[in-house]
Amino acid sequence: LQPGTLKAWDDYIASADSRTQARLDGQRPFLWIDEAPGRSSHLQRGRILVAPVLGHGSQSVSNGLIHHWIGAVFIRNATLRTLLAVIHDYDRYKDFYKPFVADSKVLACTDTDQRFSMVWQHRVLFVNAAIESQYQAHEFAVDRRRGYNIVTATQVREIEGYGQSGEHLLTPGQGIGFIWRLHSIARYEERDGGVYLELEAVALTRDIPASLRWLVNPVVNHLSINSLVTSLRQTCDAVHSL
Repeated sequence: LQPGTLKAWDDYIASADSRTQARLDGQRPFLWIDEAPGRSSHLQRGRILVAPVLGHGSQSVSNGLIHHWIGAVFIRNATLRTLLAVIHDYDRYKDFYKPFVADSKVLACTDTDQRFSMVWQHRVLFVNAAIESQYQAHEFAVDRRRGYNIVTATQVREIEGYGQSGEHLLTPGQGIGFIWRLHSIARYEERDGGVYLELEAVALTRDIPASLRWLVNPVVNHLSINSLVTSLRQTCDAVHSL
């Protein structure tokens, strides 16, 4: 993980946050679903929408790749209060989002700022990828019916030999490079008899050799789509369980 890669990541996240500010300032619709006709009606019929924010979902930077996707779901009969009860229950993420999230716990919490940790795992072909990460979350209330949440991973460490007797944590930035950095922006609005939830997921990973991109990129994109769809569906299920 080189300085040039980190600078490209920091610059990209700054631009993503500026687009969020544009939504708050009214220069763009608050919700992505309102930028095109028909999106909200698809959600009301029970669909989950996922789309790349970047071209085909990823962008090459110095020695790395930035992946940026957005997804949305409509949670019928939910309220902003019940949605936030799930979003803020970090101790139960391991229940809400299993088996992808193997463990989770709150580290510190105030009304607007939270710190929590997660261990997540994902099997890809013959590789059992496992990550331990710590996050800083900031909650922002726009008004009584709208709000958003920004979550940044402050530390990401791969777990080598996960599930085996010799498993151990690697130092940050070391390892295969499944995930180097994570950033997410969730927006929500209560209307139409429920809550619209959008999630932007941004990740920095190791670059894929040019000779293999034609093979690997579709797999990476498929995993990105499936991860977003699964997370949104599980959030919906968790809200309804309340």
